[in-house]
Amino acid sequence: MPKVSNDLKLAIFDCDGTLVDGQHMIITAMKQASKNCNIPYPGDEPVRRIVGLSLLEAITRVYPTLTSNDHDLIKTEFVNHFQYLRTLEDHHEPLYDGIIEAIVELSDMGVLLGVATGKSTRGLKNTLKNHGIEDHFVTLNTADDGPGKPHPSMINVALSDTGVSRENAFMIGDTTYDMLMAAEAGVRSVGVTWGYHEKSELISCGANHIISHISELIELVKD
Repeated sequence: MPKVSNDLKLAIFDCDGTLVDGQHMIITAMKQASKNCNIPYPGDEPVRRIVGLSLLEAITRVYPTLTSNDHDLIKTEFVNHFQYLRTLEDHHEPLYDGIIEAIVELSDMGVLLGVATGKSTRGLKNTLKNHGIEDHFVTLNTADDGPGKPHPSMINVALSDTGVSRENAFMIGDTTYDMLMAAEAGVRSVGVTWGYHEKSELISCGANHIISHISELIELVKD
């Protein structure tokens, strides 16, 4: 484990809803999974609400009355269809405005970058690679690695990986799960307004900062 440094800074990003807009693919895959399992689809809004959680936890929340066996079946169908969507030339998972520029600028400033996401490791690496930004991140933590959000495990691992002190680390995300995870880990939380949860919800869950464009993060980290 690296020695803890008081000079280094670490920006840990959520993925879906913060770096990329994967809403279309997530909703499409969940609809198809429901259809394949002959289970009524609950609507788009409940699915948007659980983006950021590990997949099985998300499915459990969207379909609370189903059995664990049904949850496992939906998960399998979701993964299969999501992977199929990735093979299509027009699969839609764009970066939000200004993300590449902010990532490059933070890297040039010497800020270490990480990701903490409910995506699978495979899914995260594919996303970063597809956008040509994988080399900027020094620590990747996913739902495959241990407890999902809002448990602080992913942030704790990122801190351990990099040797950055908690007071110099930022968790940037669009959901209440990100804000709660940051609070549990004792790092600064930055809520973004372009994702899936409302600004008021982020504030109520302890967001230290709220930004409406990723460029605003640069000044926060400098300070």
